[in-house]
Amino acid sequence: MTIDESQQDIIDQFADIDDWMDKYAYIIDMGNSLPALPEQLKTPDRLIEGCQSRVWLDAERDADGNIVFRADSDAIIVKGIISMLVQVLSGHTPDEILNADLRFINEIGLSEHLSPTRSNGLVAMLKQMRAYAAAFNQIKN
Repeated sequence: MTIDESQQDIIDQFADIDDWMDKYAYIIDMGNSLPALPEQLKTPDRLIEGCQSRVWLDAERDADGNIVFRADSDAIIVKGIISMLVQVLSGHTPDEILNADLRFINEIGLSEHLSPTRSNGLVAMLKQMRAYAAAFNQIKN
């Protein structure tokens, strides 16, 4: 599935939900479905700076050269947000990640319903994912 197809999938899932309390509940459910990050990966070097909550992000390359992200958070809404980013960006090449236009954030209305601190955290999460992509882009298999 392409990045754009993954985004459209999320947009379609949110299209039938009108109330923002229900959308938050759905985001929480998405976070709850995120596979647990092993405790040994919850290290200070994997903490995302700029998030008020604690968010850990790990990335590695698979055999095909695609980046696979794993993440966790101690805040339920934030865990749901990072789960959406992982769903959209994981399994793609560094170039695809670096060039992705993440339109789903605005199209589902998320950007306008986040507090300033959560909005800053979203930017920090995306920045770190792109930093991993840039770093992996410099490393040739």
